[in-house]
Amino acid sequence: MSEKFTPKHFNIPDIFTNFAIQSDQLEMRKFLKTLPLVAILAIVMSSCTEFTKVMKSRDPEYKFEYAKKAYENKKYMQAYQLLGEIYTPLRGTAHGEEALFLLAMSCYNNQDYDNSALYFKTYYNRYPKGQYAELSRFYSGYGYYLDSPDPQLDQTYTIKAIEELKDFLEFFPKSEKVPEAREAIFEMQDKLTLKELQNAQLYYNLGNFMGNNYRSAIIVSENALKTYPFSKYKEDFEFLILKSKFQEARQSVAEKMADRYRDVIDEYYSFSNNYPDSKNMKEAETILKIAEKYASK
Repeated sequence: MSEKFTPKHFNIPDIFTNFAIQSDQLEMRKFLKTLPLVAILAIVMSSCTEFTKVMKSRDPEYKFEYAKKAYENKKYMQAYQLLGEIYTPLRGTAHGEEALFLLAMSCYNNQDYDNSALYFKTYYNRYPKGQYAELSRFYSGYGYYLDSPDPQLDQTYTIKAIEELKDFLEFFPKSEKVPEAREAIFEMQDKLTLKELQNAQLYYNLGNFMGNNYRSAIIVSENALKTYPFSKYKEDFEFLILKSKFQEARQSVAEKMADRYRDVIDEYYSFSNNYPDSKNMKEAETILKIAEKYASK
């Protein structure tokens, strides 16, 4: 005979107890997961409240100390907001010089290079022998360098960067940042040269469209070589001059053709002497053969 089913085989109170324990554990896990977020929010709210309090203060010294801590903690926007209000009232005080420099550095670290340059210039003009004069002159130019766009775009910032960094080298020739400044200048000069090369190439591609654009390509290239004689694009300019003079000769009126082809020959020998192993030498030699054929006529 089978055993009878009795309540001891199915203890209901134990089930409820286990369910309650599991439920409590689940709630505890949820609480522990949300605790860091709650703590972070509390800290952020506290920080915002403190910053608002500082902003409302009329004490520039108090604001300066808070701004300096904010800067040290890489809260550059807070530092910028506070220092922007107090650097003028602090002028002539013990913290005036540092406040202006930190304001400029706050802009710089916020990647607001245009405004940072403005404050750096204000600093080194106001404090030419100040504690931060060297760094102000360097970062004024280096910020423009970081803002320098691609060659096909407007190069105003590139030119400003070169000017500022050249001034920095003149004022602080023994600075440890001299190599960095020189490297930036060379890079930006190459960028300006590349822009000129692109312009010259554009003139060449236009050919005789609405005028003699080959002559314009020659003029742009020759001016670039005078301005940037050590450019890494020097060979490209000289070869473009050779090609442009060749095309100009080919499309000349009869009375000018022989003289222009002789000019092409002279240009070929100049190019071949400077770059005997040039990748463009085969094309250059083809140009020479054609030029020699017509120069003697």
